[in-house]
Amino acid sequence: MAVEATSAGAILFRDTRGRREYLLLKSRPGDWEFPKGGVEGDEELQQTAIREVKEEAGIDQFRLLDGFREDYDYVFEANGKTIHKTVHLFIAKSFEASAELSNEHRDLQWRDYEQAINTVTQDGPREILEEAHEYLDEILEDEDEA
Repeated sequence: MAVEATSAGAILFRDTRGRREYLLLKSRPGDWEFPKGGVEGDEELQQTAIREVKEEAGIDQFRLLDGFREDYDYVFEANGKTIHKTVHLFIAKSFEASAELSNEHRDLQWRDYEQAINTVTQDGPREILEEAHEYLDEILEDEDEA
């Protein structure tokens, strides 16, 4: 029997001179991923995502965008147990230009969409980045026209 685990995080983006860039973190095993982590206590998924962005990216000035939440899942072994993890990703807009590396990761990069798609290691988050990018194109176009 697999142990069920739930994580939440956010695809964090910033606007730099009209260019949208996404924050990628390099995990200790070497995967490039988004800020995310396990749900603690009775946190809501949004609360977990907000806490993880603050902890893993060192960014306080941001907001989660409404209307987007996608998940992916994977199975791995840890301490002799099989763990089935589901990760829920939101989209967050950063109002800060720089992020700070936490000791949980070995590197961080802001990458434009093409770079980010080619950098994210796992299929699940890569597919969600594609959806997030399209979602942002749509809602930001609407804002420009408003």
